[in-house]
Amino acid sequence: MLKEVIATRYITPLREGGSLPGLVEADDLGTYVMKFTGAGQGRKTLVAEIVCGELGRRLGLRVPGLVTIGLDPVLGLGEPDQEVQELLKASGGLNLGMDFLSRAIGFDPLAFEVGCEEAGRIVWFDALVGNVDRSWRNPNLLVWHGDLWLIDHGATMIWHHNWPGAEASALRPYDASDHALAPFAPDVAGAAAELAPLVTEELLAEVTAAVPDEWLTGEPGFDTPDALRRAYARPLLARAAFIHERIRGIESLRGDK
Repeated sequence: MLKEVIATRYITPLREGGSLPGLVEADDLGTYVMKFTGAGQGRKTLVAEIVCGELGRRLGLRVPGLVTIGLDPVLGLGEPDQEVQELLKASGGLNLGMDFLSRAIGFDPLAFEVGCEEAGRIVWFDALVGNVDRSWRNPNLLVWHGDLWLIDHGATMIWHHNWPGAEASALRPYDASDHALAPFAPDVAGAAAELAPLVTEELLAEVTAAVPDEWLTGEPGFDTPDALRRAYARPLLARAAFIHERIRGIESLRGDK
């Protein structure tokens, strides 16, 4: 399970994100980027953030630490922005928090060089989880203390929006032609050899166990949160074995024919 904290102060909205995340302080004295259950994308976005964030961290990628944040809607009463006030009121209870990387800067491929091995691991991981939101237009990568950090995994595992078609959807190739790291000749074959054996049933059980039960209840076709957790794990386990062979758009950079 993730560490649970309580929000004590809402600092400011972060308007770069489509779901209007906010910067908050919590009772552990930490500062977090908070993503809300009451946002338009709903709780599935938060489930994806946890599954992919925790999986990425266990595979050795740099992902800011995640917590669940208890929110009392009373924090919204003093907010002058009506949109923020309504979002806070609609998000009472558990929400998701990400460690705030103070003074991190957005990734710029013209200013920051990425090695082919690191690029390969990130592209392979994004292919595994079906991340459609790591393009050069919106990399969702931060540079912090000279290292590359991965953020914002809400637009992943598109198959969880249509469970009857999940297995077929999980078989689809991954188009990396627009990927922010495509120019760095990512070594996806090397990444697959290193990372795919780590994606086991046991690892995925640990990762999905971090999702709160209340975000998994009421899903049509699933009687229990654990049944839904297993449904999240199955496509990821299957994709880990083959997805490096179905990454499209970087063939010429790898020298493939």
